[in-house]
This record gives sequence, C-alpha cells and structure tokens, in this order.
Amino acid sequence: MSTEAEPASLVTHPLEPLSAAEIEQACDILRKDLAPTARFVYVMLAEPPKADVLAYEAGDPIDRQAFIVIRDRGERATYEAVVSVTAGEVRSWRHVPGVQTSITLEEWETLLEVIKGDSRWQAALAARGVTNFDDVVIDPWPLGYNGPEDDPGAGRFVRPLTWVRSSPDDNGYARPVEGLVVRFDLDRMEIVEIEDHGVVPLPPRAGNYDPERIKDPGNFPYFPDGVRTDLKPLEITQPEGPSFSVEGHRVAWQKWSFRVGFNPREGLVLHTIGYEDKGRIRPIVYRASLSEMFVPYGDPAPTHYRKNVFDMGEAGVGMLANSLELGCDCLGEIYYFDGAGNDNDGHPVTIANAICLHEEDYGQLWKHTDLLTGQVEMRRSRRLVISLVATIANYEYGYFWYLYQDGTLEFEVKLSGVISNGALAPGDKPEYGALVAPGLYGPNHQHFFNVRLDMMVDGPHNTVYELNSEAVPPGPENPYGNAWVVKATPLRRESEAQRIIDPLAARSWKITSATETNGLGEATAYRLVPHDNVLPFYQPEAHAIRRAGFATKHLWVTGYDPAERYAAGDYPYQHPGGAGLPAYAAADRPLEGTDVVVWYTFGAHHVARPEDWPVMPARSVGFHLEPAGFFDGNPALDVPAAEICHHERDGQPGA
Repeated sequence: MSTEAEPASLVTHPLEPLSAAEIEQACDILRKDLAPTARFVYVMLAEPPKADVLAYEAGDPIDRQAFIVIRDRGERATYEAVVSVTAGEVRSWRHVPGVQTSITLEEWETLLEVIKGDSRWQAALAARGVTNFDDVVIDPWPLGYNGPEDDPGAGRFVRPLTWVRSSPDDNGYARPVEGLVVRFDLDRMEIVEIEDHGVVPLPPRAGNYDPERIKDPGNFPYFPDGVRTDLKPLEITQPEGPSFSVEGHRVAWQKWSFRVGFNPREGLVLHTIGYEDKGRIRPIVYRASLSEMFVPYGDPAPTHYRKNVFDMGEAGVGMLANSLELGCDCLGEIYYFDGAGNDNDGHPVTIANAICLHEEDYGQLWKHTDLLTGQVEMRRSRRLVISLVATIANYEYGYFWYLYQDGTLEFEVKLSGVISNGALAPGDKPEYGALVAPGLYGPNHQHFFNVRLDMMVDGPHNTVYELNSEAVPPGPENPYGNAWVVKATPLRRESEAQRIIDPLAARSWKITSATETNGLGEATAYRLVPHDNVLPFYQPEAHAIRRAGFATKHLWVTGYDPAERYAAGDYPYQHPGGAGLPAYAAADRPLEGTDVVVWYTFGAHHVARPEDWPVMPARSVGFHLEPAGFFDGNPALDVPAAEICHHERDGQPGA
C-alpha cells in the first residue's frame, strides 16, 4: 500500500506533511519575486505552535504554511521564507547572513561535469594510468571549516574526492585515487584549487558484491561457488491483515497512537506519541526526530583529515531516502508512506515508499512456569516498526523506530554500505586505519547521531533525573557488604544537564511528570536507557569538534524552544563552531517542572576490518525509552497467548 498526496483542502490535521501539491503552490507564491539565480534548497511544513496543535479539534480551520530555504547563487546569500499556502501569501522573508545551506543535488550533478572536463584533474588521473573519465566516481565531500579561508562568508565550497571504476557497473569505491583533492566553488561552479600529493597505485582488485561477480577470481574476496543454495523459504504472513490502522498520517497500533511526518532535512519524524491506558491516550513524546549526524575521521592524511561531515545539515537525509521494496527492506503486511520534497527549481519530488510501517515478531515478551502446578504462561512479543533508509554517498543508514507492547520505545540506526577508504603503496600498512583488501584501507572513523525528544510525559511539565547505582560503604547500613542503592539527582538547570554515560554506574535518565502520579503515589515517568556508546577522539581545539559540540556529551536537556531543532545549529555547512546545543544551553534556563527537550547522542566506533569489505554487514546502535512507573504494573499482561502454543504440528509439540 502507498499513500497519495492530499490536496490542501483535504488535510485533516495541522501536522500532516506538505503534499506535492502544497509544495508546488508554496513555491509558486514565492517564485515570482525571486531572481533567476535563486534556488530552492528545502521546502517543508512550517509546524504550527505546539499549543495550537494540542488544542486542535477535527474541523478546526488549518493555516497550511511552508518553511522554505533559498540559496541565491548570484548574491551568494541565503534566505528563509514562510509562505501560507492557505492564504496564498508570504508571511515572512529574511536574509540569514554568514551561513551556507546544505549542498543540493543540482550542485552535485553540475560539479561532476566541470571537474571531469578540467585538464589538471585529467592529468592527475593520467599519471595514475587512467584515461577513460566516463566511469570515474566523484563524491562532493563538504569542506568543513579549518580556518578563516573556509569562513562561510568567504564562499561556498566543497571538497570532491575521486574513485575509479573498471566498468560502468563496477563497485565505484574499490579504487580510490589517493592524494587527489579538489577545492570547488559551488556558487561560481568552478575549481578553485587542485591538490595532488603524489601518485599511489590504484588498488589492484575489484570489490564487487553482486551474485555473478563474487565468483570472479579478480574480485576480493571471491566465492568460487557463488551464492549459497541451502536456504529454505521463510514466509511471514498475516492472513487477516495487520493489527495497525492508518488514517492520513495518524497510526494506531495496539494501544499506541502517533503521527508520521517527513521532511527533506530530517527525513522521518514522529509526532504526538501516546499510549492508551484506562480509556485515555496518555502523552509521552510530542516530537521525536534525528536532529543531526556527525561522521569524523581519525586519519591526518591529506585526503582524509577534512572528512568530518554533518549529514543532516550538510546533505539532508529526507531527499536521499530510498524507495523501499517489499521483500527487501520490509517483510510482511506493509503500509508505505511517500515522502514529498522538492527539486532546486521549486517543483515537488515524490519519493515513493520512503517510509515503511509493519509489524514483526520479537520473540519472548514474558513467561513464567509455576513449578508446583506446572502451569505455563508465555506471551510472544510483537513490535511495530517505522523505518526509513537513506543512501548518503557510500554509506547506507537505516533509521528504525520500534514500539513494543509493554510501552517501550526504541530507536536504532543500522549502518551498512561501503566504507570511505584510501589507497596504499604495496607493502605499506596504515597507521590510522586497517587493511581491508590488497592496497586498500579503511581509515579509523566514528558515526554520531543526535536524537531530539520533545518530551511530554503525562503532559508538558516534566523534570529529568539522573539515576546512578552506587554500592553502600561498609558499616552499620551495609553489614553484609551487599547493599547498593540508586540515587536520583534532578537536572535543575541547563548548565547541569550536560552528561555522559557511565555503564559502571548503570547510569540512565528518568523523565518524570511534575503533575501526575501512579498507583503507588510516585511521579509517572519514562527512562532513557543507553546502549553501547562512545565519545569523539578529537582534541578539544580541533575545528571539527568545535562544530560538533553536541557530540562531546551524550545527554543534553534544554528548555523547549521551537526554533531550537538541530543539535549542530540550523546551518552547519562551513560553520566555524559553537552553534546548536552549546549555544542553546548557554541560556542556562531552569528545567524543573517545565516543558523540556531531551537530546541524546550515541555513536558507532568504527575500526575497519576485512569483513567490512566490499560492503559492510549492518551494524546497529541506539537507545531505549522505557516506562519507569508510568504504569501501575506490567502493561502487557493483557496480550493474548499465541494460538500455536496450544497445538501440535506434524507430530511435534507446538513451538
């Protein structure tokens, strides 16, 4: 199933994403007053104030507004506009000085043609034995910021890197051109400088992963027998259909309800997440989204030292979303949401099946065997999956929200694709990475993700506590040496609410209601539980970490401000640093019993290995958000037992 774009007149809720028709209308309203050099970067829903959304009732009038980012190449300037599609007028227009927008697909495509036609670049490839430029791969890595020459006011630059294919359908990342770096002006569409740090031989082996060519002895690795032949079919069927229902972009499943959103920058967004309990929907999270990604590389070589990208703010995840396919990306009874974005002329672009919604079995939910009576009670867990997958140059990122029947939420990022790599001379070994194939290495690097959680646990008045488990010192209170306690410390102000994980203290954070209590008289709450995590290894004075200040802490809590949406700020491209969470938290607002936003940063520490080549097995990172006194007891007691538990099949006991 797939959604169709709704005309503005049929929109039934203020948080419905902009339809293709609304994007066209909004850009038409603005276009007549723009110069020919103005390009549309993002067109997305200008979300109404939270209070208006929460007060909305079916049938209330909706003023549909679009937030639009414009880059005028002629003026070398960035503008923001808010346009009312409903009223057909521009509500606001402002120049944003000294910033650069994310790179656009149009810029990416144009720079490829310019670079491939440059004689200096061609000569550098010829020195490496390459004379056919048609199949060369060029990735436009963001420049970053390493000094005043990179200031966003000095120009809009990108730093393309080059790889060589042996055929049009060859793995484009198997043979990197080490040491060849281009500095490119995106406004003037011209090469500023070409650096060539010396010829390193191209890696000798292909790195293909399609079924036919993995049998090629020239591939690395290669499988002479081809694909496996011993896998039997595994079918997932729901003969009565799925247990969820969808109305527009509102989803109801079991006792959960929420709204699915999409925009070109963040991609998948969830709104108004709540859980039905005792006949009413209890709010948990108002808005949940991935706010930024930071991918820093730990190799000081000329080709790699500037690799520190902010994929949300410098590229945009939404417009790079895949069209998901049944049987490949999602299994079972699927509902798809299309994603509506824009091209740089301001016309709508629809990504079919950008978001996948489905259920999946998740093993044991709860079980107990009464040893005296022999009675067994077992419940299988089922979870609802909301997912989006984006291809950002060489990497694939899968973003998964999971809702469980016991009231738990989980966010998981799955990393796959092809590692960004470098070439080595024969016999050399990398100091800041690991060999993955002959003449090819993967530089040390990390991936950091920041999720913004606009919390609303039983209402808008919340307080966040840090929980640490501590052993009680020996003495009268611990005569047997076995006692330990959990200490809860309130994070009272933003200056106190910048924390890192401590697995030895089982550290977690509890978001409590300031107004509601459970059946035991304690504040209702949800707890954020970290999974594996890490911190960056950059030195504090490094330019990249100044730009990614959010990644220096795992947890931040800020007072709610709808303008504070991105962990690295609105415009991280070539930003010198200090924007985003460090700037937000500098206000040092009080946090107790108020409308709070919880920001959680988690990272994947990637030391490459041969098993990551030529395409890496998916790796997962994320966190849980689980009820901690939100309910009076186990909310999954009412999940029915699976029928198969009570039957035999083919003479064998039911599984």
